[in-house]
Amino acid sequence: MPRYGAADVRRYYDRHTSAFVSLGQGRSTGAIHRAVWAPGVRDRRAAFHYVDDQIAALAQAILDHQHSTQSPAAIGQPTLHVVDLGCGVGASLRYLAERLPLHGTGVTVSPVQADFATRSLEAAGLASRVSCIEGDYCDLPADVRPADIAFAIESFVHTPSSERFFDQCRRLVRPGGFLIICDDVRGDQENSDAQRTIDEFCEGWHINALLTPEQLRSRASEAGFAHEWTRDLTPFLELRRWRDLAISAWLSTLSLLRIDRSRHDDLVGGRALQTCLHRGWVRYELTVFRAGQRT
Repeated sequence: MPRYGAADVRRYYDRHTSAFVSLGQGRSTGAIHRAVWAPGVRDRRAAFHYVDDQIAALAQAILDHQHSTQSPAAIGQPTLHVVDLGCGVGASLRYLAERLPLHGTGVTVSPVQADFATRSLEAAGLASRVSCIEGDYCDLPADVRPADIAFAIESFVHTPSSERFFDQCRRLVRPGGFLIICDDVRGDQENSDAQRTIDEFCEGWHINALLTPEQLRSRASEAGFAHEWTRDLTPFLELRRWRDLAISAWLSTLSLLRIDRSRHDDLVGGRALQTCLHRGWVRYELTVFRAGQRT
């Protein structure tokens, strides 16, 4: 049984989203996921949009193919549909829609995030092409249209059922379309210290599905998705920054003083994740799957 249901994850994000947006490292971009300083990334804005840019490259390839097969009158019309499963405040969809002629749908379990995303998209003049709705990606609303690309950035690990997640994606993604998951996976090293720290990470961030890469590919394969490629982005993350060290010291002080840290579960989980990533107990990977033909 999963430890955290949709209601638990909803409360977590309802409680913390305001701080993620206003105090997080990606606040200047609207992103609440991690910066990736991969080769070729030259500034912080590009680092926060690195994963978005990988999605944009796949979207552009689909658009190029569509244009090569469309009539001249249809070229330029937004025919691509992209779905963000666990869209947060809609920053990735906004970034993509500002650069590509596409329609987008974001799904978040948090009404706080859905409201924030809706207001942001309206302010950007994108509400006619992109919407973000409150919903559960393991029980998608019937009116979510089939997707050419579906992606989940740092949201898959919350799923109470990876099988259910992939079953919904099988129904959602068109044959030949892409499913992209960028998230934490279990590393190769296992010992008692690793497990204790992993448990602290999962408890702090309300994680249910911390799979190995092999388990992730197996679950996807069972749902009809072929593995295209995986990139380990862990070496390009910002680890053990002064900010992280300061938070760690502050949390340690709270523990010594026997002060309840439950209100700071996001920080406790984040500190544990930093340790897991630094020691190789967890990796941060970008994985691309392609949907097969439905039977």
